[in-house]
Amino acid sequence: MASLADFQQIDLRIATVKSAEVHPNADRLLVLKIDVGGEERQIVAGIRASYEPAALLGKQIVVVFNLEPAKLRGLESQGMLLAAREGDRVVVLTPQAPVASGSKVS
Repeated sequence: MASLADFQQIDLRIATVKSAEVHPNADRLLVLKIDVGGEERQIVAGIRASYEPAALLGKQIVVVFNLEPAKLRGLESQGMLLAAREGDRVVVLTPQAPVASGSKVS
């Protein structure tokens, strides 16, 4: 079990997708450029089977902002988007109404 203190260390924020492209070296990955309150980041996400890149443009998503960067198939991912998985279907988590990019999720 995670303690409340453990959970409080995770910095969840709202980001807006500025661009989305197919990863050049992976069948399951998309490369997203996101705006998190004026800071641009790149996220590599395994959601290609469920989303066309164009469908994500302008979409607001929930990201783990303070995750250590990782290399995925040669590209750096500077965070992680949150999504629900039901079998093969993946649904990216979004706010119910538009909010400012960079807003903290609590």
